Amino acid sequence: MESEALEMNCVKNGESENSPNKLASQAHALDNLLCVDNDAVADREKLPKPHLDESKFDVQFKLWALQIPCQHCKVATRILNGYMFDKPRVKPIIEDPTCDKTRYLILSDKVQNQDLSDIPKQKVDELNGLCKIEVVPYSLTLGYSYWSAGQIAHLNLHDELLPYKDVIAKVIYDKNYPRIKTIVNKVGTITNEFRVPEFEILAGEHSMITEVKQYGATFRLDYSLVYWNSRLEHEHKRLVSMFQAGETICDMFAGIGPFAIPAAQKGCTVYANDLNPDSIHYLRINAKINKVDDRIYAYNMDARKFVSQLMEVPNTEATSQLSSEVPILDTCHTCRIQDNAESNSENELLTVHTKDNNSGLGDVKGSTRHSATSVIAGKRSSSYHEGDVEAHETGILEGVKRKGSTNKRMRSSEMSVTKTWEHIDHIIMNLPASAVQFLDSFRGLIQKKYWKGCLPWIHCYCFIRATETPETIIAVAESALNAPIHDSKFHRVRDVAPNKAMFCLSFRLPEGCVKEDVQ
Repeated sequence: MESEALEMNCVKNGESENSPNKLASQAHALDNLLCVDNDAVADREKLPKPHLDESKFDVQFKLWALQIPCQHCKVATRILNGYMFDKPRVKPIIEDPTCDKTRYLILSDKVQNQDLSDIPKQKVDELNGLCKIEVVPYSLTLGYSYWSAGQIAHLNLHDELLPYKDVIAKVIYDKNYPRIKTIVNKVGTITNEFRVPEFEILAGEHSMITEVKQYGATFRLDYSLVYWNSRLEHEHKRLVSMFQAGETICDMFAGIGPFAIPAAQKGCTVYANDLNPDSIHYLRINAKINKVDDRIYAYNMDARKFVSQLMEVPNTEATSQLSSEVPILDTCHTCRIQDNAESNSENELLTVHTKDNNSGLGDVKGSTRHSATSVIAGKRSSSYHEGDVEAHETGILEGVKRKGSTNKRMRSSEMSVTKTWEHIDHIIMNLPASAVQFLDSFRGLIQKKYWKGCLPWIHCYCFIRATETPETIIAVAESALNAPIHDSKFHRVRDVAPNKAMFCLSFRLPEGCVKEDVQ
């Protein structure tokens, strides 16, 4: 995994998919990695300082390889897609030690039989039609120097492992320095409103600023100020794969943008909100790093206020009710997030200004393109780090002033925005601990006389314990919406504890939530 920040629970000898070894969750597993004096007393607190036996990290793979002529390797690789050895930093095509005219194609460890019966017959026949192949045994050893983590290694050490925290930190730190620069251990449970854990730095630099790469996007973050979970990488990709270019996305708990950034890269217009001002600070930075700042609108508000004001129908004079409280931005200016010292009543105002645009690009599926929007969002993080990209609140008609360049604004004829009270395609609610409780925000939120097209998909993340069922969660969701849910889809994201799993509940907003025309 090419992530620069990585959550790790344990290191186990020989377990790795696309990430480094995990730390053993049981003390006896760790004992196999440590060498101590025989005279040491039983009490671990009194044990002499252990030293590291690097040989304990060796992992042996007994594999099969195909001996193939060099000129056919590229085609053979395409045929064998999904059946070749797939580990980070291990090349599946290597030199043939017996002949310089052929290469070894290392097969997956799932291919157990020399007759290739584990590979579909169609693929084997295609290979045989390409060239003469020979199946040979191949042995691979991944040693101590192979296992590596990202720039920040995040440990969740159990109490019984705490006496060994220093040697564990050394294991991680030594694997691939300088790529690994900081080793931290989570301290206690998450109690703050932004769900940011507290960390103890065990080794390396005392800096929590890092960059994470996920599926073509780069995310900069301060791990001590914002929430990030590398284990959700596949889920980010799965959900965004459901979006289509030109769609409008509302992300109520956006964080630093793991859904918003790839959605914008796909050509969606994204309205992204988070209560944590530091998350929004880095969301703006990441939008600029990934060159999608013209597609993302960032807000720092309570989620209920955000979605309510975003979908509020403006008055007939084409200005929202809030426009009298906050001046509409001139479209040639950028705006900054206000300082935290200002009151929430001033900070949490969202102004939407519409302007006729008859020269737009035309309609896109599921959206209308006859308006341009400028926004004022609340709160600016008080923390600003040297070297960060200059962060502005950006609108599609607003230019972004960068160092060494002039401030240019994009004409309304070049880009345009959906009227959010008329259509939104997807609403993301990624706050599994409490997102279901926010579903009551959609009661009567959409006005039928203004809405165009299908009602939005709601993607609500939640935790389900062993004593609960999907039907239990649906009942809670229906109670919050005050409307029945039809054709819901449950996707199991991951297990977070032995008796607790994270799910995504997806459904179209029920018709019962739509506000009927008032005569």
